[in-house]
Amino acid sequence: MQRFDRSKLRFLPLGRRAGGISIEQVAVTPLTPLPRIADEERRRIEDIAASIAAARAAGSCVILAFGAHLIKNGLAPLVIRMVEDGWVTHLATNGAGSIHDWEFAYQGTTSEDVRANVASGTFGLWEETGATINLAVATGGLDGLGYGWSVGRAVCENGIAIPSREDLLGILREAGNRPEDTERAAAAADLLSLVEQLNLSPGFLSVTHRHPAYSVQAAAWRAKVPFTVHPGIGYDITATHPAFSGGAIGRGAYRDFLAYAAAVSRLTGGVHITVGSAIMAPMIFEKSLSMVNNIRVRREGCVDDFLIVVNDIQDAGWDWENQEPPRDSPSYFFRACKTFSRMGGRFVYVRMDNRAFLQTLWHALDSPGKDRRR
Repeated sequence: MQRFDRSKLRFLPLGRRAGGISIEQVAVTPLTPLPRIADEERRRIEDIAASIAAARAAGSCVILAFGAHLIKNGLAPLVIRMVEDGWVTHLATNGAGSIHDWEFAYQGTTSEDVRANVASGTFGLWEETGATINLAVATGGLDGLGYGWSVGRAVCENGIAIPSREDLLGILREAGNRPEDTERAAAAADLLSLVEQLNLSPGFLSVTHRHPAYSVQAAAWRAKVPFTVHPGIGYDITATHPAFSGGAIGRGAYRDFLAYAAAVSRLTGGVHITVGSAIMAPMIFEKSLSMVNNIRVRREGCVDDFLIVVNDIQDAGWDWENQEPPRDSPSYFFRACKTFSRMGGRFVYVRMDNRAFLQTLWHALDSPGKDRRR
């Protein structure tokens, strides 16, 4: 089978990318004026906030899973406050969400003209994005980290520590038969391949991030709140770069999937919120919950005491909170509602712009009388 040769690709400096979204222009903070929404919708969100407060007061998990547009719409400051104030205990996104978060931290802008740049052969072929994220995940894998924390650490440390070829060979030589030894040796082998292929010098690779305060991944790393990334191979622009290693990315992503599943195992009495993730979030949730129930059902019954909230701008086309539409209805194929409404617990769908939803939710949580627990 013929495979594409990336060695002839030409990557451009990220600073040369035209247009884009400026985080300083779109950032939504706790001081941003609240949008006007219907009283009924406000009460629904206040009920969700009350469920989150009850979950945190009881020490239960609150998971926020989101698509890339939450980041692109400038909502990082609100999410960061939710993390710092203890309202959210786990964050999950796709590969694009991680990329946009990193680009905002690095240079304060993200996004590009897809139509024009695909035609010119420049879409996604940006040196700093591909090199930094891929190397961050590869080096993080050597230290036992998953994808999200690896990127967050690189932002916080303004760079990446590159081990020497000799150190990596030493890890391979000394690997024993224990699973943790062989896993670290595999991470060392993947990183060694990148060191040799890219001719990387050992030492600290400085990467200055001019806007780190806008990075949710960095905030999660500082607070030691899990931030998991769930990419698809070939879905993200980082896969075009020669620093992309299928082994390293797969390792980081699978560690993050298991970390997410561990959070789902603690969801009894908790809340799972999905904002604009029509495919990734429902898919990882159903597999995680099935694994959790496979173990729990034999001892203490399945996990079904939780609240699932889905926020999107799409018309659900059906009263998903009470029943599932027939198979011949177009609404049946709305994956987020179909999957999450089948998962047990209580299900709520909020059709609303994610900025209005998160702003209203934040202010409801920040009102007097709400208890929280780290």
